[in-house]
Amino acid sequence: MVDDTVWLWSLRHRHPECRDVLSLRRADARHAQLRLVFRDAPGRAVGEAPLGSGEIMGTGGHFLNLNEPGVVRRLLDEAAARGLLPTAHGVREEDGWPLFDAIAAREGPQEASEETA
Repeated sequence: MVDDTVWLWSLRHRHPECRDVLSLRRADARHAQLRLVFRDAPGRAVGEAPLGSGEIMGTGGHFLNLNEPGVVRRLLDEAAARGLLPTAHGVREEDGWPLFDAIAAREGPQEASEETA
């Protein structure tokens, strides 16, 4: 929950462009959805060896597991702080890496990687 709003989430791995998509949607407005997209890029990896499904790695050795409710909550909180959450019908798609970087910067490599331990 954020304030009085219940948020639901799902995670998918997509191809041909290797990417993980974390979808956050309001329970009270089915079509109000935020999609955070994590694409493979230099210094960034999603769900491939040695990573497992839903695990993402950024620069500096930071890992997050997008299957973990606590990780999703931190991303949801960061999205809310940036004004990214939709309030009405519509799908908003955002690059998830800036949110990942903000979380990793606050937590440091040890704490961010504990989600995958």
